Amino acid sequence: MTTKIAIPTADGILCSHFGHCEAFYMATIVDGKVTEESLVVPPAHEPGLYPAWVAEHGVKTVIAGGMGQKARDLFAKVNVEVFVGAPLQAPQVLTEAYINQTLVTGNNHCDH
Repeated sequence: MTTKIAIPTADGILCSHFGHCEAFYMATIVDGKVTEESLVVPPAHEPGLYPAWVAEHGVKTVIAGGMGQKARDLFAKVNVEVFVGAPLQAPQVLTEAYINQTLVTGNNHCDH
């Protein structure tokens, strides 16, 4: 099975607020192994822009610290699964936890 995930980052770790990230770590996972990874700088932030932009990159899952309800609704419309409340860790650590089904999420870090 092949899937692609995206994780918003700042300073090399998960960015606590999805829309304020510096870059998206994107990883292609084939049969439980990362086969490709990259850091992709997003366009300038505008409300509602990132969900469609991320989906255009073939992403099926987003792991985030915090995300507003509007963004979550827009991701649902483009069939992208979202995990919010992930810990502020390196994206590779979060990716491995996702692959191993040990990703722990907590409270959404965003209040709008």
